[in-house]
Amino acid sequence: MDAGPLAIRSDHQSNLAMTKVMIAGGGLAGLAAAAALGGAGFEVDLFESRSFLGGRATSYPVPVGEGESETIDNCQHILLRCCVNLLDFYSRLGVRDRIRFYREFVFLEPGGRASVLRRGRLPAPFHFAGAFLKMKCLDAGDKLAIARGLWAIRRERTRRQDLDKISMRDWLLQKRQTPRAIDRFWRQVLVSAVNEDLDRMAARHGFQVFWLGFLARADGYEMGVPAVPLGELYGTDAWQRLPSVRMHFRAPVEAIDASGFVVAGERHTADYYISALPFERLPAVGLPAPPFEHSPITGVHLWFDREITTLPHATLLDRTMQWMFNKDGGRYLQLVVSASRDLTNLSREDIIDIALGDLRLYFPRVREATLVRAHVVKEQRATFSAAPGTEALRPPAATALANLFLAGDWTRTGWPATMEGAVRSGYIAAGAVARAAGKPGEFLLPDIA
Repeated sequence: MDAGPLAIRSDHQSNLAMTKVMIAGGGLAGLAAAAALGGAGFEVDLFESRSFLGGRATSYPVPVGEGESETIDNCQHILLRCCVNLLDFYSRLGVRDRIRFYREFVFLEPGGRASVLRRGRLPAPFHFAGAFLKMKCLDAGDKLAIARGLWAIRRERTRRQDLDKISMRDWLLQKRQTPRAIDRFWRQVLVSAVNEDLDRMAARHGFQVFWLGFLARADGYEMGVPAVPLGELYGTDAWQRLPSVRMHFRAPVEAIDASGFVVAGERHTADYYISALPFERLPAVGLPAPPFEHSPITGVHLWFDREITTLPHATLLDRTMQWMFNKDGGRYLQLVVSASRDLTNLSREDIIDIALGDLRLYFPRVREATLVRAHVVKEQRATFSAAPGTEALRPPAATALANLFLAGDWTRTGWPATMEGAVRSGYIAAGAVARAAGKPGEFLLPDIA
């Protein structure tokens, strides 16, 4: 009988019971490594500088009145059905059922006209044909150009050798994409998925998003949205399933070398070590950092006195705000702007004004509604910039030290900086630790195609 992903062979359990691993960083990369190794019988100690887990994919309370607070996500994080390792991680923690999947993407134009993209009965890669032909936000020339581009991705993804050297925008122009096709289709999907502008994004990442999410399998595009605050996905109850994993909060790692971690001035030792810190933190702990740039994300949380929309989510065309997520009965909306460099120097009030101005164009009820409160989150270091030429700079899990490994969405995962990429990095590092311990183990699941 198959006991599922958390099954532990008793011989491995006994052989590895005394093998200790320390992990620096409680973001998704560190958590994934901890879950994989803890499930394989290793003793794991994870050190996190803050009082909660999740890194850049977390939630925290914000005040809503005298003595009251509400828990919000720092920014809406979503996944696609093709994110197989992230879903496996949620299964290990017993929270996969808290992800709600949607089969429709709604594209909203200013004025409120909606176009819906959903799969039909044809097999992949033709499963969107019927819905695509009905999309009102694109004309016939746009659709012909997009179809030509999608077919080129299918044909060129394994043949072209320069996809990490050119930008996605350069590739789209090579394929004679119309301005509206670029702005209303390619940009809307890719900037949100990769968190980078098309002219700064390596074409290989754009190819991967469309191949795995839209072309390889009919259900790969389905969008998963956590039905609970992100922090609840990695809460105490989840880790009770893995008793050999111990979490240490408010315990920033100050130095890392072959002989251990220094935490609060005290050295801690183990058999193996994983640094799952953001790349910009590495020099502070004595490790070299790759020469990456950051790309920011801005989240705008708006609470109204009445229902604004019944749509669960929508991508907003032609304006600053890119996505809307309905968080609570249409009264609490969260808006997301990826690669939000243009908002970096704006004040909170300016960003809220832009958000409200944009929403009025799509949802007429905003004009009569009263804004009860608002919260703006600027993640200036949200991800590394997936620019052309960056892939060769991404380090592998192994380091010059035989007992030290790296994890993080910026390492060589084969994916851009996403939640799936972070989990992949944790699984890759965990596999490297298992092999170094003489117990080969592969935790990384292959892509769907």
